[in-house]
Amino acid sequence: MRPVKLAIVVPCYNEEQALPISARSLLDVLDRMSAAGLTSEDSYILCCNDGSRDKTWDVIEQLHVADSRVKGISLAHNRGHQYALLAGLTTVIDHCDAAVSIDADLQDDPEAIIEMVKEYNAGAEIVYGVRSSRETDTMFKRATAHAFYKFQNAMGLDTVYDHADYRLMSNRALTLLSHYGESNLFLRGIVPQIGLKTAIVTYSRASRVAGESKYPLSKMLSFSIDGITSFTARPIRFIFFLGLILLLLDIVVAIYVLISYFMHNYDAGWPSLMLSIWFLGSITLIAIGVVGEYISKIFTEVKGRPRFEIAEKIFD
Repeated sequence: MRPVKLAIVVPCYNEEQALPISARSLLDVLDRMSAAGLTSEDSYILCCNDGSRDKTWDVIEQLHVADSRVKGISLAHNRGHQYALLAGLTTVIDHCDAAVSIDADLQDDPEAIIEMVKEYNAGAEIVYGVRSSRETDTMFKRATAHAFYKFQNAMGLDTVYDHADYRLMSNRALTLLSHYGESNLFLRGIVPQIGLKTAIVTYSRASRVAGESKYPLSKMLSFSIDGITSFTARPIRFIFFLGLILLLLDIVVAIYVLISYFMHNYDAGWPSLMLSIWFLGSITLIAIGVVGEYISKIFTEVKGRPRFEIAEKIFD
């Protein structure tokens, strides 16, 4: 088969320390694939600066001067990882046969790109990079990650277990992805819906090459909520069934109260009254919060604002 023109899309936010290291590693992978006839010599890396506050864009410009295969786009504002990644993928649609997305911290093994390209040549149009183990994670991180995927599956999301955003997509898959116009992005949920032939490549996840993690627990929780509320209405259905269960409990309690009243066997119970008020009040607030989350998604979508703006571009 002819060599693949490959674009490696790297979303970057405050990665001035990690980017020079990751760029060298990715260029080395491109060199070896080109020498083996897997990819063409005009394959390249596209770094997507997500409104970084450090010198990430300056580093991208310097890397481009040193090697023209390193290209870059810079978003006008910090829009988040998913938007930076989508900006990169939509930029390369007309300039590649396939694109691989990988984070700048190189926790995802760049060597897996070689196997991804081989799977692409074998006919797969979407190749997922999946972690072979979580031995490098802390026990807390491992437990919360597993809970994250199980909860998503319980909520009806079609996601790939232990897969983040490390994947290869063919040009056709990228084109189909561009047809999804929602503003509330959760690419891990969108890509499996495309429905083309897929494959999986496993790899061992490493520690960051430099810098600090951009995904603390608070961001992971927010990301999970965004994914669930963007793809399924099941939480609202759960609230409905919870309401039915509470109604049945209310009927049981009402029968008990009436029996106690007519048998003159009751005391005015302040503790039980307060517990009931607090319990029902909490359920009410949770229900309002879940419904509000969906309303906020609708609010964002109906405005139809641009999902991102590209301020600068190095793409020659």
